[in-house]
Amino acid sequence: MIGGLNMDVGGRPDGALLSRDSNPGRVSFRPGGVGRNIAHDLRLLGLEVSLVTALGGDANSAALLQSCRELGLDMDMSFSFPGESGCVYLYMTDETGDMRLGLSDMALMARLTPALLEPLLPRLNGYDALVLDANLPTETLSFLAERCAVPLYADPVSAAKAPRLEGILPRLAALKPNALEAEALTGESEPEKAAAALLERGVGRVFVSLGAEGLLAAEKGALLRLPAERVPLVNANGAGDAATAAIVWAGTHALSLEAAARAAALAGAAAAASPETNPASIRAAWWAMEEE
Repeated sequence: MIGGLNMDVGGRPDGALLSRDSNPGRVSFRPGGVGRNIAHDLRLLGLEVSLVTALGGDANSAALLQSCRELGLDMDMSFSFPGESGCVYLYMTDETGDMRLGLSDMALMARLTPALLEPLLPRLNGYDALVLDANLPTETLSFLAERCAVPLYADPVSAAKAPRLEGILPRLAALKPNALEAEALTGESEPEKAAAALLERGVGRVFVSLGAEGLLAAEKGALLRLPAERVPLVNANGAGDAATAAIVWAGTHALSLEAAARAAALAGAAAAASPETNPASIRAAWWAMEEE
């Protein structure tokens, strides 16, 4: 996994969220980042995982590094920049736990240049899969797509960062955007048309998360929709990352499109129904598939 690691600073109001006012509520500090979350979830799904990321020299970065090692993530290929501050993600949910606003300071990720990552290529090419997130610079994504022969998976992170993946779409075994990210990549507002456009541009499998409307999955010659799992929404932060991890897990196990979509839907729902960003309950996706 090559991607973002940051401290999540989250706020949730006690009542209805009022804009332009101070809202009584709760503030939490948790390890986060799309790359880290996916790596954590892949560990929960039983895979051995290395995380390549950028760390600052501040106390947050030290705590994040320790937490990753405690999870069993291999951090030997990550880079530390002592004179820099680590990445931070600030978000606010409404009273139901659904995100209303997020702001990410991931500037440190720009330090992960092709020149810095080139010595890692022999190790990266020894893995079963490589997962990238769009926190990486465009030139780094292109470099990795050109120089890594293993199957590639990607998460767009946000509609603003999704276009960074445009040049590597033909190399992707699977891509998991939400509807806004899929539109940012294709210009198509209808998920089915966006999925078709991504397949035409070379993506092997496309999984478009549709929130309460479920999940759209597509590959050449096949398209299906799964309804959303009926779970109480507690915390939407991390649900998409859990779905991406399940898609990668399914790919490494050579599962069908439908089985991969089911695993993604189950994992995403388990995360949404938990106050934790990376709940152990996402293993339900693994168990459900293993029983088939």
